[in-house]
Order: sequence, then structure tokens, then C-alpha cells
Amino acid sequence: MTTTTPARGRRRAPSRMERAAGRAAAFQKARVVLALLLLLALTSVMLLDGYLRSEIGNDARVRDGAAYDKVPGRILDGGPLLTFDHGTARTQSVPDRTIVLTFDDGPTATWTPQVLKVLEENDVDATFFMVGSMISRYPGVVKSLVKQGNEVGIHTFTHVDLSYQSAARLQRELKQTQLALAGAAGVTTTLFRAPYSSEIDAVDNYSWPVYQEIGGLGYTSVFVDTDSDDWKKPGVSKIVRWATPKKDKGAIVLMHDAGGDRSQTISALGTYIKKMKAKGYTFTTVSGAQAMLNGSRSGVGRQSGSAGAGASAGAGVGAGSGGTGAAQAAQHQAAGATLYEGRALVYAVAVAEWVVPALSWFLLVVGVAVMGRFGMMLVLARRHHRQRNRGRGRGGRGGGRFSWGPAVTRPVSVIVPAYNEKECIANTLRSLARSTHPIEIVVVDDGSDDNTSEIAESLGMPNVRVVRQENAGKPAALNNGVRTARHDIVVMMDGDTVFEPDAVHQLVQPFADPEIGAVAGNAKVGNRTTLIGAWQHIEYVMGFNLDRRMYDLLRCMPTIPGAIGAFRRDAVLGVGGMSEDTLAEDTDITIALHRAGWRVVYQEHARAWTEAPGSLRQLWSQRYRWSYGTMQALWKHRKSLTDKGPSGRFGRVGMPLVVLFQIVTPVFAPLIDVFTGYSMVFVDFRAALLAWLAVLAVQLVCAAYAFRLDREKYRYLVMLPLQQLAYRQMMYLVLIHSCVTALTGGRLRWQKLKRTGEVGTPAGAGR
Repeated sequence: MTTTTPARGRRRAPSRMERAAGRAAAFQKARVVLALLLLLALTSVMLLDGYLRSEIGNDARVRDGAAYDKVPGRILDGGPLLTFDHGTARTQSVPDRTIVLTFDDGPTATWTPQVLKVLEENDVDATFFMVGSMISRYPGVVKSLVKQGNEVGIHTFTHVDLSYQSAARLQRELKQTQLALAGAAGVTTTLFRAPYSSEIDAVDNYSWPVYQEIGGLGYTSVFVDTDSDDWKKPGVSKIVRWATPKKDKGAIVLMHDAGGDRSQTISALGTYIKKMKAKGYTFTTVSGAQAMLNGSRSGVGRQSGSAGAGASAGAGVGAGSGGTGAAQAAQHQAAGATLYEGRALVYAVAVAEWVVPALSWFLLVVGVAVMGRFGMMLVLARRHHRQRNRGRGRGGRGGGRFSWGPAVTRPVSVIVPAYNEKECIANTLRSLARSTHPIEIVVVDDGSDDNTSEIAESLGMPNVRVVRQENAGKPAALNNGVRTARHDIVVMMDGDTVFEPDAVHQLVQPFADPEIGAVAGNAKVGNRTTLIGAWQHIEYVMGFNLDRRMYDLLRCMPTIPGAIGAFRRDAVLGVGGMSEDTLAEDTDITIALHRAGWRVVYQEHARAWTEAPGSLRQLWSQRYRWSYGTMQALWKHRKSLTDKGPSGRFGRVGMPLVVLFQIVTPVFAPLIDVFTGYSMVFVDFRAALLAWLAVLAVQLVCAAYAFRLDREKYRYLVMLPLQQLAYRQMMYLVLIHSCVTALTGGRLRWQKLKRTGEVGTPAGAGR
């Protein structure tokens, strides 16, 4: 029988979705790019944070015991201040009874402010050789330090032994630290101290070329005369004694304001200053000592004001003047590109310092939630299986056979919406012809131009009716079929799906319970022989069907699959039919039925075989539509969160679970993988690998249990690790793409997938 029915109440003017389709298409590529840029930005922030914490590019090698025969003897026997004048090396010593206090490895938010407080209380200035990565993390401390009248020097950006580094790495370490200083305090400096350096007689054949290059750039390399060895934590008295110069000589004294617990340093500092002042010593900065050596004591003491103009943060350092006085003569006011680049660096680090820890904690919560979900799925899936299969295959022994109620044997209507399904429609209808349950079949041809309806009619099946309509989309086709159906129960399926003979009978049995308004069937991937098909097979068995068991027991089933689902006809009409408001009409109608007070259940024994997308492009298109449509449906039914009584159960339970585990968790899941990869490369490969394998093992257990419940062969699980590495990432990107589309107000149209018709009879069940 053939019926031609126009879409009831529909004009042929373009629908809202059709009108938006043209506009949306123009923005799809831009949205994909935006989604990738967001992921790239977060990855970049994490890499920046790793670089600042010396997890990226860290070189922990420290040279010791090298020869020094190529270093001039006058340098090895000279003072701790090394400069180069037109390529000629010169050293100087601090004047007698003069102390230059220097602090290395800072700044820190804990110890540097305490050092500054002691210096302020004792009216003393010091020189701080700071690590660039620490400067960028604590710019406020640096700004206070400079404002107080102290002097700053470079201690590289990542605290590496420069004798192992290339010339390019050397210049990068200097420039990045200068930028950090410019961004934090608005100054640059000509003072430099190499990490792991000590007295000048320790210069060797490998470090000497480094000092020559640095000197050629205009820097003064600062060594030490007296090392307090405070990093050894020997006690306050020893720190004071070891920092005291012998025979009233002047000295550059080394202490630390970072690198661990510096409480002993703080306690010793005040005592040391008072002791040395009592012995007649003067405290100054490196620049102050140089001014004294050059015959000028003007401005050697504490000064105030801002740094003068001069140095550039490029590879070389100008010798400009204009500092606050001799005590800060090595500092120069940053200007131009250097200042703005420095501020950009500090701002970027501030973002990284906030974002990365926040993401770490958030991802920890997500990880715990995911593991909890796995546990909950296993527990509830087992309970669901035991409950629904009680007495099955055992003659009803062991507690009584499960039953929905009196057997449902009355005829039902099967609605097959079809648009250009010439490859599949014959297999679909032949599978329905073998149904063990009495059915009428309503094929709704949605404006096909490939003879789909003619093929359906040519099969000569007496219980098949073909209803033709102008192309209006799947929801309109389903609504047309529901209105045309002659029976009170309607089964909906896709035009490319093949039912097992008892699928309809199994699917309608739950309607023996008058509270049940809809039933979700068990959709399986028929074309699983390809890699993409096998990945989707794993996803269907584990992700979809295991989920549905859980949601069934929680009475908050979010989606009845379009491939196989059954409804009370009155329930569908009562909620207004299949809506065109969203692209996920199956999710939309399911939530609507929940809100109308109907119960929705999962029938695992009603199996149908569907043709999954056969290419990555088609898969992306399908999942993009699914993800976006689900978001539309959730937003449409957001008021379910405040629904009362049984109708509000989905809002109270289902909505939060779907949002958390189908949107929020997958959106942030790529970052978990990025963190894992980052940890493998830059932190601890073994620990990160073990953590990843542990998560994979949990997923494998869940997948294996899901396969056991569905009586599937385990051999497909060998592809699970590869699925986690490749397929899952694609699904995450699809979801991120969908989120960007939703946030930018985009709309999508229905997208027809190319079918091959390779899914025939379900003879391969369980293969």
C-alpha cells in the first residue's frame, strides 16, 4: 500500500534549521580552528609553567674538576669582580672593611620578604642574583626589593650550568631574565652571576669562554670571597662565622633566599649584620663597591627613587646611566619593546600560575569522578543484568523468573523513516519480515530521489505501507509515521538497521508495565570488521549499553537510540511528538517523556544491527551532530532541574550525570592526556606510564565485563589501547567543537551519511 502525505501543517518555506544551515556552514571551519586554538592555548600555558619550574629544558648537569690551564693566571688570582674592557679581562676586589651581601636563587614569596625585612631594620642594602623563572613568578617581591634600594643581578632563567650550553641558549637565558626583570620591576641590569659558581679561582677551561662572551655583552660577572654555606643548614653560629671575612678584608658574601628552608639564614642575617657593623664594616651593593673602587663614594649608601634609563634587554647590555645612585648603578630603566615584552611575560606567567594548579585540582576531581563512574557502572550493570536475567536459561529456578508482567502479544507498528536508503532499505525490511511478533511496517519516504520507496514496494510485503512526503527531516518523518500508525505501540528504527527476528517481541515486553512509556533497545555495530568499525563496536558495547544499564536502574535514561526504540503512541503524541528544536530528537523525546511522568527502560535482549560510519569524516559528522544535539536537548529541558515529583527525577539525577560525564568530563579529558604526555616527557616517565596503564586497566576491566554481559567475543578488546590513543582523542575534539558551536550560537542541519548496505542479516551476532 502506498500513501502520499504532505508534512501536516508545514510550509515549503525553509525551516529555521534550513535557513541557519547556510550561515552555519560558513563558520564551521572557523569553529574547528577555534576549538583547536583553545586546546593549543591551554597546552602552551602548561608548557610555560613546566618551563618555569625547570621541568622542560632542564639540564641538571654540573661540571666539576675540569682543567683550568687555559684561564689566565691573573684572573684566577684576581678579585671577585670580573669585567671586560674592549676584550681585556680585569678583576677587582672589594675594599677593606666592606661587605657586599649577595643572595642567590630567589626570589621566593616566603623567604625573600623576610630577608628584606631584616635588611630594612638594619638599614642595609644587598644585591640579589635572581633566577628569571622565579622573577616572573613573584614579580611583586622583585618590585618591592628594587623599591627598597637593593640591587638586582641575573642568575640565568632556569639555573643551568652554562658551560654545557650553546651560545644560543646562553643568550636566551640572559634575555629572558632581563625581560622578567623589566616586566616585574621595570629595570634591567648589567650584573651576572653564573649558577654553581663560587670563588674566581674555580673558573675552568669550559666556563672561561662563557665569561668572555658574557663580558663582551657588557656584563660584570660577580663571584664570591666568602661563602656562608647556609644551604647546608649548619646552624646560626656557623653561618655567621663562615660569612665573616678574615683579617678585616672586604668581601662579597654569599647567602641564599631560596632553595629550601632558609629559616637559619634569616636568623643569622640580623646577628651577622650587627656583628660586622660593630667591627667597623660598611655594607653596600656590588655597584656601590665598584663606585668606591673607582674613587667615588657618592650615592653608595641607601637611595630612593626609580631606576634610570639605559640598558637594553637584548643580547648586549648598554652601559647607560641614570640609576638611583651608585648603589644601583648597574640597574637601568627598561623602556620600549623590552618593557612591554617583559610585562607580557609576567602576565602570561601569572595566568599559568593560576590556570595550571586550578586545572590540576579540577582534573583530579574529574579523574576521581571518572573512576567513581566506572565503579558505579560495574556495580549497577551487574545488578541490572542479574535482575533482568533472573531465572533466564535455568527454567525459572533460583528466586523466580524475571517478568515485566503478562506477555505483550498484540500487533505493533514499526516506523522506518527513510531518505535515500536504496542500499539498505531492502535488508531492513527483510529483517522485519522475519519478526516473531505481529507487526505493521510504515516506511516514511522523506523525499528520497534514489528510488527508496520503489524498492520498498517492489518487495511485495503485505504488511508494508509506504508513506511519501516532501523532504522535511527525520523528526517530521517520524511524526508522520506515528500519526499514520494503526497500533498503540510504535517501534522506531533507522533505515539502515537490521532487526533480529525476536527483536520487536523482546522490545515491547516492558509495556506490560503501565508506567513504562518507552523502551531502549540494544544497538550493535554490524560493520565491525574495519578498524573504525571495531572502535565503534567497543564504544557501543561499553559506552552506550553499559551506561544504559546504569541509567535504567537510576530511572533516568537520557536517550532511546534511533536505531531501535519503542514508544506508547499516546505518550509520544502527549508530549508533542518528535521535536525539530534539536538535532538529537531521540534524546529530546526521551527527556520529554521523563518530564511527562513516564518511565523509560532498557531491554538488552532486543538487538538490532546498524551500519556505523565507515570513514573518519562521516564519523566526525555523525558524532558532531549527536554531541551538539544532546547539548541542545539538555538546554531545552533545563527547567527539569526544578521539576517536582517523579517527573523531576531526570532533572535531579539524570541531567547532572549527563552533563558531568557526557560533556564536562570529555571536554577536559584531552587535558588529562596532555598532562600524562607532559609528565612522561618532562617529569617522571615511569610513574606517568604506570598511571596511564592503571587507568587503561580499569577501562579494560569495564569493557571486558560489558562484553561478557552482551556475550561478545573478547578479541576486539586488543584494539582498546589504540582506541584510547587515537579514536578517543577524535571524540574529544568533536565534543569540544560542539561546545564551541553551542557557545557561538551556531546551528547545524541534518547530515546524511553515505551507506553501503553491508549490514545484512544478524547472522554474525556475537562474532
